[in-house]
Amino acid sequence: MEIIHTPVLLEETVQYLAPRGKGELMIDATMGEGGHSYAFLSHFPDLAIVGLDADPAIQERARTRLAEFGGRVQFYAGWSQDFFAAYPAGLKRPNTVLVDCGISMFHYMCGGRGFGFSGDEPLDMRLDTSRGVSAAEILAQMSEREIADILYKNAGERYSRRIARAIVRERQRGGVTTNTGLSELVKAAVPAAYRHGHIHPATRTFMALRIAVNAEFSGLSAMLEGALKALEPGGRLGVISFHSLEDRIVKNFFRMRNRDCTCPPQAPSCVCGGQREINILTRKGVTANEEEVRRNPPSRSARLRVAEKIREAQIA
Repeated sequence: MEIIHTPVLLEETVQYLAPRGKGELMIDATMGEGGHSYAFLSHFPDLAIVGLDADPAIQERARTRLAEFGGRVQFYAGWSQDFFAAYPAGLKRPNTVLVDCGISMFHYMCGGRGFGFSGDEPLDMRLDTSRGVSAAEILAQMSEREIADILYKNAGERYSRRIARAIVRERQRGGVTTNTGLSELVKAAVPAAYRHGHIHPATRTFMALRIAVNAEFSGLSAMLEGALKALEPGGRLGVISFHSLEDRIVKNFFRMRNRDCTCPPQAPSCVCGGQREINILTRKGVTANEEEVRRNPPSRSARLRVAEKIREAQIA
C-alpha cells in the first residue's frame, strides 16, 4: 500500500510520549493513515493502541497498514470527542493520548471531497460523510455576513467580505458546488497582488470552510476535556496543532489545568480549593527542525505541546 501522508514531529512525539511502564495503552485520537501509531507499535512491543478516526475510508488504510501488529491495535470509527464522552466500560484507562489536529494528505490527494484545489471534486469537506452539512451546503444556505464571519474567524482571511459577496452573487448562476469552482471564484474576487502571494489565494477560504464543516474548534475543546478525564494519573497528553487558533485552544487548555486556583482574578481569596491537574512538559511547544521542514514542508507550521496528568480534577 502506498503511504501518502508523512507524520510530522515523529521523533519528538515518540520521545515525549514513550511508555513509562509495561503493558501501557495509548489512544491515537486522530489516527489517519496510522503513521504515528506505526512508529509507536514498532518501537515499543508491549504497547497497545486504540486508533480513532471519523473517516471510514482512511481508517481502512490504517487497518491495512497496521495489520502486522495484530491484536495490539484496535479501531474505533467516529469522532474522538464522542469516544471520550462515552469511554468504553471494558477498556482500561489510557496512559497516553495523542491528538494530531492536521488533515491528512490523503484527503487532499485522494479524498475526492474537495479539500484541495486540484481535480474537479464535489465541495463536501466532511470527514464523516454520513452526518452534518457539506461546504457547498454552507455556501448555499448561509447569509453573506455569516460566510464572511466564517472566513475571518476561522482563518483570518483579510478579504472575507469580498469573497462572501462573490459567493452569494454566484448563487444566481447555480452556486458554488465544486472545489475548482470555489478556487476560481476566490481568485477572481481578491486583488491581483493577493493572487500571487506565497500561498494560494484560496488557502484560507478552504481552511475556514473545512473547520466549519467539521466543527474542528469546538470538537478539539471537547476532545481535550474528555481525553484528560480518561487519562490515568501519570499519563501524558500530546497535541500537535497546525495554526495559531488551534494552538491557542491547546495552550489555554493546558494553562488552565496547570493552575492551582481557578477563582476569578477579582476574588479576594481562593474559594475553589483547586489543585493543578497537569504539569506542562513543553512550555513553548516543540517545532520542526530545518531538516524536517526541508523533507516535509507541512511540518513548518506544526507545534507539539505535551502535558502530564498529576491528579484527577477536583469536583465541587
